[in-house]
Amino acid sequence: MAQLFEGDWLELATAAGSTIRVLKAAHPRARRLRLTVTPKGARVSYPRGTHPGQIHAFLRSHADWLERKLEELNLIVKPLPPLRVGHPASFPLRGETTELDWAEGPYPRIEAQPGAVTLVIPRPNTRALPVARGLLATYFEAQMRRDVSRWLAVYVPQLGLAPTALRIRPMKSLWGSLDTRDRINLDLALALAPSAALRYVLVHELCHLRVRSHAPRFWALVGSLLPEWREQRDWLRLNGAVLKAELDRLIADVAD
Repeated sequence: MAQLFEGDWLELATAAGSTIRVLKAAHPRARRLRLTVTPKGARVSYPRGTHPGQIHAFLRSHADWLERKLEELNLIVKPLPPLRVGHPASFPLRGETTELDWAEGPYPRIEAQPGAVTLVIPRPNTRALPVARGLLATYFEAQMRRDVSRWLAVYVPQLGLAPTALRIRPMKSLWGSLDTRDRINLDLALALAPSAALRYVLVHELCHLRVRSHAPRFWALVGSLLPEWREQRDWLRLNGAVLKAELDRLIADVAD
């Protein structure tokens, strides 16, 4: 297994090509490393100050058990079939299964209908796959911006604060962030999630405009704007790895 530390997650790539994402959590009262697996995913808790190498070694020593438990809960992300020009496929969009098909036309474009997306690509086109990926990335971003603009009009007046910019791009492990210039970044994979999950991430980052930490008053503010935030957070924890893997296969070679 190979390791990658980023944010609050540890990602393990298995020899079979699967990906395991483990939530890292320092605990002030922890005296030892502890690994748990629930329907929400895998979590490793550890005493503050534990070296990352110790955490990785601990997970390696429990790798077989971890994979077995996650397999039982169907939480390991299986390698997805690659996107191939001319071959129909399916993927989640706004939380619903969407059928993807291909067609020929005079210029590249997407034709969207309820539950279906058609990629129209000129022939011959030696760059058909990169063009198709670019179309999908642009389409996903447009879907997200449409929703986000509507929600900003609701939540910004309630907060009395607004982000200076909104950037949507693929993110390795995070769903969103707020930088020091008050710019909100959102993961493009959220286009594949139910709209309620996207709204939760947006509200989360908007609330950081007022409270930069995850102190109790931050979560109280999130709850005042979005009472069902826990349900959406848990949904992302359970389904997030699959969404990120789906996005990667759909737009893998599109520049960030």
